[in-house]
Amino acid sequence: MAGPFHSFVILAGMRTGSNLLEANLNALEGVTSYGEVFNPHFVGKKNAEEMFGITLAQREKDPRPLLDRLRAETDGLSGFRFFRDHDPRVLDIVLADPACAKIILTRNPIDSFVSLQIARTTGQWKLADAKRLKSATAHFDEAAFTDYLAGNQRFQLQVLHALQCSGQTAFVLDYEDLNSVPVLNGLAAHLGLAARLKVVDDSLKKQNPEPLEDRLDNPEEMVAAVARADLFGLTRTPIFEPRRPIAAQDCTAVEGARLLFFPISSAPNAEIREWLAGFGTLSAGLDQKTLRLWKRDNPGHRSFTVIRHPLLRAYDAFHSRIVSGQLANHRRTLIRAYGAKLPEPGHAFPNVADERQAFLVFLHYARLSVLGQGGQRVDSHWASQTAILQSLSAFHPVDHIIREDALGVALAQVAGEKWGGNPWQPAHGTSVGGLAAICDDRVETAGAAAYARDYAGFGFCRWRHQAAC
Repeated sequence: MAGPFHSFVILAGMRTGSNLLEANLNALEGVTSYGEVFNPHFVGKKNAEEMFGITLAQREKDPRPLLDRLRAETDGLSGFRFFRDHDPRVLDIVLADPACAKIILTRNPIDSFVSLQIARTTGQWKLADAKRLKSATAHFDEAAFTDYLAGNQRFQLQVLHALQCSGQTAFVLDYEDLNSVPVLNGLAAHLGLAARLKVVDDSLKKQNPEPLEDRLDNPEEMVAAVARADLFGLTRTPIFEPRRPIAAQDCTAVEGARLLFFPISSAPNAEIREWLAGFGTLSAGLDQKTLRLWKRDNPGHRSFTVIRHPLLRAYDAFHSRIVSGQLANHRRTLIRAYGAKLPEPGHAFPNVADERQAFLVFLHYARLSVLGQGGQRVDSHWASQTAILQSLSAFHPVDHIIREDALGVALAQVAGEKWGGNPWQPAHGTSVGGLAAICDDRVETAGAAAYARDYAGFGFCRWRHQAAC
């Protein structure tokens, strides 16, 4: 290791200029950046499924060998780009390694969000020839922007916390810095390189040079959304933004009834909201501030959440998110890296045996995901209910944790004197019948392995035996 570092990682996000930064680094003698090496869907660049003799499936099982080979088989300084939806196991490795240089690239999140929407519309992610520019306008969705901002902040705070605890420093760049030769040469000096740039790489062209308002078909909604957001946080370097508590936008409040419902994904939430609507007007989309104000203005309120048997919840998530195609990225990973045989979105499995086998693959994937050993971040629809409730308690513990099979009695207690005019009518969804058709000892064992914390912590029995438990 000639300099202070044996490798580097670019910690960035989509549409922040990471392609341009990588091109400039690769223009320096003795530097090789290999792209998105740990993207869940390819290795390095789109459609590539192998690097240094390691396949996508092998990398999914264990990313360490590819990381080691990337460093060992590169002359000079090697590195890659890492986004928040890449393999979280790799992030833990590189953040703990002081010999891996951290380059943090940020951009105003409004600009990057709008650019991302346009790229998804046009399918154009890089532009080398201005004649090939594909133009489009985006529609600003406040809820999607809020989720995007919260996800970025969680990632940035994770990075910041790890660097603080280990006493490391990072080289921080903003999107606007990428056109500055002195700044890029300062990065070269930070990396311990002798090489310097004379000009900025011009092989990539800016795709959306128009003013922000010209890139949207509803700019007035963006202005209103930004007015409700933390303007100072949006315009500062993101890793120094104020810490935000967990999102509460999924919470449902009932005006006049002093009831709060905190849903857990892949539980019977639609049915419960329908029941709550019988008490009064529902308010959703609350943030931490408005939720606290609601609590203050509604003394005597009661809050609750509903937990579901882990196996039934996993089955619901499997069909509503994976088989349906809603979570396309996870679906592709299950097919390409885990060998799951899934029907086309919207189609049924040809037989029970095929459905059972695909569900077993999903339970294995969910187990690795919950344990932090998967290549993609755990989705809330199959995260353990234990972890979700712990996260919720960081805001405030709920008054009632209700089991789905005891909803009638428990909701009567929550509703109190209001119960008489709006009794609970249990729904009979298709998930129970579907799971009953494929459930056998292998499925039960795989479910218990995937959600051991929920089974032990809440005392769940095997799904087929729960009535006698």
